Amino acid sequence: MEALTAFLVLLSVDLLSAATLGVVQTEGGAVEGTRRSTGLFSSVDVFKGIPFADVPKRWEKPQPHPGWDGVLKAVEYRDRCLQVNLLQTKTQGSEDCLYLNIFVPQGVTVSQNLPVMVYLFGGAFLLGASNDVEVLGQSLYDGVELADRGTVIVVTVNYRVGTMGFLSSGDSRMPGNYGLWDQHAAISWVKRNIQKFGGNPDNMTIFGQSAGAASVSYQMLSPYSRGLFRRAISQCGVALSPWAHQREPFKLLKKIASKVGCWRTDSDQMITCLKMSDPVGLTMAGKIDVVPAVVGVVMDLLELAPVVDGDFIPAEPSTLFANAGQFDYMAGVNSMDGHLFAGVDVPSINKRNDNTTEDDVRGVLSGLTKQRSGPVLDQVVELYSSIWGVPPEPELVKRTVSDIETDFLFLVPTQIALKLHAKHSSGARTYSYLFNMKTRIPGFPAWVEAEHAEDLQYLFGKPFSFSLVYFPRHRDLSDYMIKYWSNFARTGDPNQGESRVPVPWPKFTTSYQPYLRINDKMSGNSVGYDLRAEYVSFWTSTYSNQTIAELNQD
Repeated sequence: MEALTAFLVLLSVDLLSAATLGVVQTEGGAVEGTRRSTGLFSSVDVFKGIPFADVPKRWEKPQPHPGWDGVLKAVEYRDRCLQVNLLQTKTQGSEDCLYLNIFVPQGVTVSQNLPVMVYLFGGAFLLGASNDVEVLGQSLYDGVELADRGTVIVVTVNYRVGTMGFLSSGDSRMPGNYGLWDQHAAISWVKRNIQKFGGNPDNMTIFGQSAGAASVSYQMLSPYSRGLFRRAISQCGVALSPWAHQREPFKLLKKIASKVGCWRTDSDQMITCLKMSDPVGLTMAGKIDVVPAVVGVVMDLLELAPVVDGDFIPAEPSTLFANAGQFDYMAGVNSMDGHLFAGVDVPSINKRNDNTTEDDVRGVLSGLTKQRSGPVLDQVVELYSSIWGVPPEPELVKRTVSDIETDFLFLVPTQIALKLHAKHSSGARTYSYLFNMKTRIPGFPAWVEAEHAEDLQYLFGKPFSFSLVYFPRHRDLSDYMIKYWSNFARTGDPNQGESRVPVPWPKFTTSYQPYLRINDKMSGNSVGYDLRAEYVSFWTSTYSNQTIAELNQD
C-alpha cells in the first residue's frame, strides 16, 4: 500500500510539472524545443535557432523563409551574423544568420495569452548576437530567468551588423539599414507566430541595450512599425545618440572600398565591385581603425550606424516622433554609461596616482564638440567645472570626465527622446529612469557606479542563475528590475501587473519630469525630478537646434 501511495504521489508530481508546448506549428513548419525546469511545478520551454527569414542576399532586405519539412529540432543557437571578433583580429559568424530564440514560461498548465518581450542586442552596430557573452554554457541574453520570474515570453533575435548590416551609399543604390530591416522582419514574424507559443500578439514589447536600444528607438520612429508592437524600452541609447546616426555614408563607403580594392572614380562601378567582393574581406574592412593622431575621442571611431534612407527612416530622427506616439515608452541610462569611453580618452581618471587636469577636461569637451576654442567651448568648460571648488578635489575632476561622456553620448539624447515622446504621445505613457548601482567590475576607483551594459546581468536574472558570484543585494536588484520591466510589458505601467514593486514610478510628461533611480536600496527617495536639467538644457540648446525647435514647436 505504501509503495502504491508513493507511486501515485510521484505520478501526480510528474503530471503537475509536465506542462510543455511540445511540437509547435509555425508558418515555416513544425518546431520542437527543450524544457528547462525552474521549480517543482514550473519550467521554461526553450526554442533556439528558429529561422525568421531566408538567408539574406548581400545588401538587400530580408525575404520570407521558404519553410522546411518535418520537425525542426530547435535545440541549439545558430551562427551569429558575419562580424569581426571582439579583438578585431578575424571574423566570426555566417551570412546565414537570421534566427531567433523563444523562452516560454510554463506552470501546471500550458501558458496562454502571455505578454511578449522581444530583445535587440547591443554592440555598436558592429558586433553582437542573440546568444552573446556565454559563461558556463549560458548566454548573457538567456531568457529563462526573465521569462520565469516575469511570466512573460522572451524572444531574442539576430540581425546583420557591421559592413553587411549598415554600409550605405546614401542613396537608392545601397540605401543601408539592413540590420534594422532584419529586426523589423523578426518582430513581424513574432507578431504572426507567437500565439502558437502561448503569447499575445497584441501585447508585444521591444527592448534593447546600447545599439539595441537605439534600434528600438528607430523601430518606434519608422512608419513601417505602425500597429506592429505596443510598447518599447530603450536602455542606454536612442536614435538621437551621436554615435547612432551615420551622417556621411558615402564617405565611409569609399573608405571601405579602398580597403578591399574597389575604389573607382565611377561610383556605380565602385558599388558593383563591392557587391562582388568577398564578405569576409568586407567585414574586416569595417573594423574600428585606431589612429590616435587623427581621432579625438573614442566616439569618432564608431562609424557604421543607421542612416536616413528615405524609406525605413524617411527623415531626420528628431522629426519622426509623431510615429512613436502610439507606443508606451520607458527609457533610461546607467549613471556612468560613459565611463569606459572616458577611461580610454583620459586614462588618468582610473589611475590613483595620476591627476586629471582642467586641460584634460577641455580636451574631451573639444573632442566631443569639435570646437578647438571659442566662447561655446569656454561655456561648457565653465558649466562642468563650476562644482569643483578651489582647489578642485582630484576625484571630482575625474568623475567630471565620466559625467561629460555619459551626458553627451547617452543621458542628454535619452532625455530629449523622452521629451519628444511625451510631446507627441497619443495616449501612450512615458517613463524615465537612472540605473545607478555600484559597478561590479574589479579594479576601478570607488566612485565608479553603473558602467555601460552593467544593467543587463540584473535584468536577465544572473544573480539567480549564478548565485554563488552574487550577494543578496544583487538578487534584490534583479528582482526589482524584472518586476518593473515585466509589469510594463504586461500593462504599459511598470507599477501595475502581476508583480509588486518596491517604489511607485511616476509618469514622465511634458510639464512633470520625474525619474526613478534604480539600485539595490530603493525607497521613497528613489524618485528624482528633472534629471541633470542644467546639462540637458545646455547641450540641447547648443548642439541640437533642430531638436529644440521641434520641442518648442506649438
